[in-house]
Parts: sequence; structure tokens; C-alpha cells
Amino acid sequence: MVMTAEPFSETAPGDRPSPAVEDYLKTIHGLEDGVRRVSPQAIAARLGVTPPSVTGMLKRLGDAGFIDYRSGEGALLTASGRLEARRVIRRHRLIELFLTRALGLDWSEVDAEAEALEHSLSPRLERAIAQYLGEPIEDPHGHPIPTASGDLVQRSLRSLATFTTGQRVLIREARDDSPERLRRWQDLGLMPGQIITFLSCQPLDDLHEINVGNRVLTMGSEGLHGLLGELAPEN
Repeated sequence: MVMTAEPFSETAPGDRPSPAVEDYLKTIHGLEDGVRRVSPQAIAARLGVTPPSVTGMLKRLGDAGFIDYRSGEGALLTASGRLEARRVIRRHRLIELFLTRALGLDWSEVDAEAEALEHSLSPRLERAIAQYLGEPIEDPHGHPIPTASGDLVQRSLRSLATFTTGQRVLIREARDDSPERLRRWQDLGLMPGQIITFLSCQPLDDLHEINVGNRVLTMGSEGLHGLLGELAPEN
């Protein structure tokens, strides 16, 4: 995501935080773990803006009560900031699922579309989409969708490249910011809900031989980067 500079406004019409504020809160939410503070440099890299502009925005977000910001240490969302972040994450993920399920868009296309629509989706339309989709719990990439009250399922997932020979792994989530990777994973069957088996791992060569359905694939860690999973339940 690359943001253009705009005057700071704490809220948009209708008492919703402005798009710029929502982007910052969502970004901080994605970088923090609820305990670790997020540096301006990390936020700048994610948003594609300069660190000095991030520092100025963080001070304003702190004044507005959305974050606890300490110079030299970084930012941590407050309860109100976390709630606002999850509201925009909910809209984003509902839009992604609606675009794939109702309109038939490919899962590699919907992240960019949702970025454009998440700030303008009204509460009424959000409720209608959620009801139409049956109050879903995951988006097309396997990411949990926050509830309307801001609750979000916390998972203990690992990168697929960290599993080893003989382990059966359930893919749960796929990072959604690279359309090329998403299309490649789809072609290979490496999608959320798929169970794969690690047939062999060669650390020195960084090669993993995995069984996906009835196919055997050989992949490096880079090819698996962005896929998260957990040990599959025993049959």
C-alpha cells in the first residue's frame, strides 16, 4: 500500500475515522502482537511513506486516543484504536469474500479491490453483506474475520517452511499482498483447507518435497513463504 499525503483529520463524515487514520490503525494492528510496540520505520515501510511523516501522524493518533505512542519506542494500539482497526479489517475481509463468492473474482484480485472499497462501505451495507454471506468467519485467504463487536480469533500458526519430514499440515492462511504468489499457490493446490504431507526436507539445499493431493512438489522456503499452517488432526 502506498499512501499519498493528506491533511490529518481524526474522523470522516459520520464519526468514522478518516481513511488515513484507518490505514494507520490497520497497519499497526497487522504489525503488533498486542504487546510489542511498532516502530515508525516499520509502519513507513508497510505504507510506503517517509518515517518523518509517520512520526507526525503517530503523535496525532496518540493525542486522539487511538494509540499509546512513545518516542524512540514506537506505537501500541489502545482499546479504542484496536476496535477501530478491527472494524476496517472486518469490512476489508467481508468485501474480499463477497467479491470472490458472489461476483466470482479470483482470490488474487480482491485485496486491491477491497483496499479501495473498505473506507466507503456503510454500516448498513456491511451488515447486509455479512448476512448474505452467512456471517462468515474467514476471508478467501483463510484470515479470520473480526466479529461486528471487534472480537478476533487468535491462532498459533507457523510458516510452512518450518515443518519437517513426515508431518501432515493443514494450510490455514495465505498472505494476500502478492497476486503472483496467490495465482501460483492456486495452480499448485496450496490453498487454505488443504492438507499436505512433508515427504522430505533438505535444509542444506533448502528444498522441501511435499505431497499435495496426488501431486508431489519440490519447493524452496521462498516458494512457501506467506503460507501458514498447523499440524493436521489425526484421522
